[in-house]
Amino acid sequence: MAGHSKWANIKHRKGAQDKKRAKQFTRAIKEITVAVKEGGGADPNANPALRNAIQNAKGVNMPKDTIERAVKKASGADADNYETVTFEGYGPNGIAIFVECTTDNTNRTVASVRSIFSKNGGNLGTNGSLEFLFDKKGVFVIEKEKIEMNLEEFELELIEGGATRIEKDQELITVYTEFTDFGLMSSKLEELKIEPKNSEVQRIPLNTVELPVEDAKKILDLVEKFEDDEDVQNVYHNLEITDELIARMEEE
Repeated sequence: MAGHSKWANIKHRKGAQDKKRAKQFTRAIKEITVAVKEGGGADPNANPALRNAIQNAKGVNMPKDTIERAVKKASGADADNYETVTFEGYGPNGIAIFVECTTDNTNRTVASVRSIFSKNGGNLGTNGSLEFLFDKKGVFVIEKEKIEMNLEEFELELIEGGATRIEKDQELITVYTEFTDFGLMSSKLEELKIEPKNSEVQRIPLNTVELPVEDAKKILDLVEKFEDDEDVQNVYHNLEITDELIARMEEE
């Protein structure tokens, strides 16, 4: 998974600088809205899902007043009504793609997702057809500069909090947990007074497929088209993200 997390972190850093910021804000506001309505109210101290959503909003540099307005609106009578829907299908060369959406218009979302698949050499499958290819994991992205203790000691604390895998690059540490240990790790980071840049449940591919760089680029272009759609929250796939592919994408 090192390639996947490295590419995700590169996109995360680049995304804050360009047009994707608006999409990141929209995604964060939807996450806050769903957390308030389904997670138990507008008090983050009593609603872990909302606390997590607010952390993620801060992670994409959303201003404090914007976050507060989103929470207030989500708890009011005029709150948007969102539904979470998922889609499964295949891209070119048999790459599995899992799309998670939060939408106020399911018909629009279905049409849009189907169109993106069909126009880019893929096809929409039936729900449940790809479940066996992915495993749900808790994923926490932590900025190294926020860690004040010795890194080895910190890693031991993470293991105590349920970490099954820890990946490091120059600026960030990515921590994986079992799906059932997401809350345990959240509590451990709170105990250590460390606010993650991002924390969420992700669908991690059990096995990946390596393609020639040119074919792999087409898959990442397809993934980006999904990510640009207003209703899409997350996109997962089982393409192997090689160092060569990352280098080529960073050049463009």
